[in-house]
Amino acid sequence: MTDTRPVFQLALIAAAAWLVYLLAPILTPFLVSGLLAYLGNPVVNRLERWHFPRPLAVALVFLVFVLLLALLLFLLIPAIQVQVRSFITKAPLYFDWLQNTALPWVQAMLGAELKVDMAAIREAMLGHWGEVGDWVTGFFLYVAKSGLNLIGWVASAMLVPVVTFYLLLDWDKLPARVLALLPPQQHVKATLLARETDEVLGSFLRGQLLVMLSLATIYSVGLTLVGLDLALLIGILAGLVSFVPYLGFITGLLAAAFAVWVQFQDVMLLLGVGAVFLVGQVLESFWLTPRLVGNRIGLHPVAVIFAIMAGGQLFGFTGILLALPAAAVLKVWLRNLREFYFGGGADRPVRKRRALRRPPP
Repeated sequence: MTDTRPVFQLALIAAAAWLVYLLAPILTPFLVSGLLAYLGNPVVNRLERWHFPRPLAVALVFLVFVLLLALLLFLLIPAIQVQVRSFITKAPLYFDWLQNTALPWVQAMLGAELKVDMAAIREAMLGHWGEVGDWVTGFFLYVAKSGLNLIGWVASAMLVPVVTFYLLLDWDKLPARVLALLPPQQHVKATLLARETDEVLGSFLRGQLLVMLSLATIYSVGLTLVGLDLALLIGILAGLVSFVPYLGFITGLLAAAFAVWVQFQDVMLLLGVGAVFLVGQVLESFWLTPRLVGNRIGLHPVAVIFAIMAGGQLFGFTGILLALPAAAVLKVWLRNLREFYFGGGADRPVRKRRALRRPPP
């Protein structure tokens, strides 16, 4: 008789995918909580090996998360506001330079007159930039005016720490519970797949976060030494978007070069900006990424861009953050699926033996 189990399994996977698509608007806090719990679980496990009770270990890790968030809100954001306000106070001088020096130079280079109403642009930009110093207050006032958005935002913000705490508390029990849902004859294959997925995903997530933080620090410190007013803002943004190959380098270099030229009009400082981003790129390519992330994921740049766009389309900003981890996991699963259909690859026994030596995820 024909075995209908593969068809049933495919139908079940399709139904689950459709359900996830329907529930996408409410999945954001659960996805963020799962990511935080996954990142914090190794620390909890290490504290357990040091004879801490798991509830106490979870509480300590949770406290660290809260303190890091508090440092981000109370130290980083005010520092960025100070730099933005400093840039705003000098904005009229920058516009005078653009109108009286930069625009005539561009026209002379092109040999044509550019009809640009710099006075109107200056008035419009300065009219809006006058409010940038209080952008945090304005954001919360905007959210407060829309009651439903405020309720949803507060509910999600309160839900994340609660879900993260309970996930951390029971994280080691989850693999066994998921495994119990599968037929017994698939337990070995599922365990090996889970261990390989954990190895790839763990190395990617923790390594990529360290790379992003390292680059944000390098760019921010370097641009501060150059003397750029917006050094912290541009450096952090360039570091955060560095998960897309070369995007952080290109956008940060262009933004910093434009800002430093408008601020100083000094070619030597432009060379300083180029040196900062060149050092960051060399360190990322030859030391940070090989040491912290490794080459076990190997996503093509086009695949990276597609994954980010698809994640943003499905889950918004949270989908953008989770797109690359999901793509890394999907690549592991697709490779195993290909080996299953084609009878296994030559390197499969090596990965299997390596996986058996690792503890369960």
